[in-house]
Amino acid sequence: MESDANASVPDDDTVAASSAGGLAYWGPAVAVSLAMFIGVIDSTLMNVAIPAIVVDLDTTVTVVQGAISFYAMVMAALILPGGKLSSMYGIRRLMTATLLVYGVGTTLAALSWNVVVLYVGWSVIEGAAAAVLLPLTFTVLLVSYEGRDRAKALGILAGVNAAGAAFGPLLGGAVTTFASWRWGFGIEVLIVLVALFFVRYLPREPLTETRSAFDVGGTVLSVVGTTALVAGVLFAGRYGWVASRRPFVVGDVRLDLFGASPTVWLVGLGIVVFAAFVQYERRIERRGGSPLVPVRLLANGAFTAGVVTNASRSLVLAGFIFVVPVFLQSGAGYTAFETGVAMLPFSVATFVTSLFTTDWRRFVPPKTLIQGGIVLMGLGILSLVSRTTLDATLVQLAVPMALVGLGLGLVMAQLIDVTLSSVDAKDAAAASGLMNATMMLGYSFGTAIVGTYLLRRFYGGVVDGVFAAVGTDVSAGDRAGIVSALEDAAETATKETQREFLDGLSAAQRELLVGVFDSAIVQAQRETLLLLTLLVLLVLLLSTLLPGGETDAES
Repeated sequence: MESDANASVPDDDTVAASSAGGLAYWGPAVAVSLAMFIGVIDSTLMNVAIPAIVVDLDTTVTVVQGAISFYAMVMAALILPGGKLSSMYGIRRLMTATLLVYGVGTTLAALSWNVVVLYVGWSVIEGAAAAVLLPLTFTVLLVSYEGRDRAKALGILAGVNAAGAAFGPLLGGAVTTFASWRWGFGIEVLIVLVALFFVRYLPREPLTETRSAFDVGGTVLSVVGTTALVAGVLFAGRYGWVASRRPFVVGDVRLDLFGASPTVWLVGLGIVVFAAFVQYERRIERRGGSPLVPVRLLANGAFTAGVVTNASRSLVLAGFIFVVPVFLQSGAGYTAFETGVAMLPFSVATFVTSLFTTDWRRFVPPKTLIQGGIVLMGLGILSLVSRTTLDATLVQLAVPMALVGLGLGLVMAQLIDVTLSSVDAKDAAAASGLMNATMMLGYSFGTAIVGTYLLRRFYGGVVDGVFAAVGTDVSAGDRAGIVSALEDAAETATKETQREFLDGLSAAQRELLVGVFDSAIVQAQRETLLLLTLLVLLVLLLSTLLPGGETDAES
């Protein structure tokens, strides 16, 4: 990465830490890894606790799921302006303040006495703080380390990212089963306190010596564009991607969208706003101002290729982490805790590979390592297809899970470093914010696309199975209506709600539907894993755009 006259020079404390080595030297990596961990596990931790929260706060599943969705939306909308702050304020002070704000939010969520307090503490305060923390993690490592140490630190962060996403259900299932869902937020408070201890090792100075003005216009456009995109993706599961599967109602008013899903309008709005955002940022840059995202970043081929590849990798990871736990709990009958144990080989393999393969780039080009990791991910997901049975055991799942983790660890350890190292020091904050923003969009699209596909195939399989069993002919339109009605009537994708649904039927109907449910979830999961395999091939195709061909020893 090229040096820059405006890039901040580490202060005396940082230089001393570097020469001292040990804990002081690696303190910034520890601090940002802890920050990344709490940011990643926050939603996955509580996904498995939804039923307990519903009972405790006397609310509904839809309301609690809305809190998770709103958290993701707040974080995604604010992550670009959040990434800008490290070039305006001292890094140490900024991270301290953000961690304290996050701590207030998670404490409020842990103590929440109603849903409104949960939304304020979790979705709003934590979501806004996470929008600053996540891009700050990459930025800190870029300014704190060089060469192999930077690659190692980014590898650790990559492992923490993926492991946290998979470890969240295990931790959430444990605290919900053996204590209370509130302890999930309580544990985050403890992690915040530990992270604050290590913040002392971060640089005091901002990334640039001259404080730049905040880009208000760019911030407004980015918030509106991101919110529209994420909201559109969230609506896709219920209303469909193109044609609306049910009326769109706001309050008591039914909105006529010409038969199209609200997803079409919102995603379209997001694309238009982002086009305006790029033009606005170009104008600010030409005037010598300080844009939220320098347009020169988008002209950097190596950076753009890395961002696109990483976003598509996020899409695959989000889909994988969503559909595997759903099947294990709804099909194989695993508890939330057992599901976390089943995901453990994936988590451990990702973390270990991210940590210990960063030096491999001395002997093998990073691009080759990335593509090798993508192939391993695809093989792991493909091998899960044959192991998708109702009696799947932890032992049977271990090797495929580990393969996916090994591949993901190889990809993330190299991809983040290759991408962020291709930009100048003065653009580190903006590059980190843009990479995190696109990564969040990838997660949102992955959950929506892959999750919607799984549930639609499942519900469609149930309807087809019932009609096949009773020998009834039905039109395609009527079938689609029945699938939507089944979605609205009961959340039959979990074992508990299936039992409640079946208890209201006659013995003959119950015997018929038990078999239909089982075969439908198995078939839906196998088809979804094949879809994920195709998406992995897309990631592999995009990775060909990455720069590469040389090892570190050659460069």
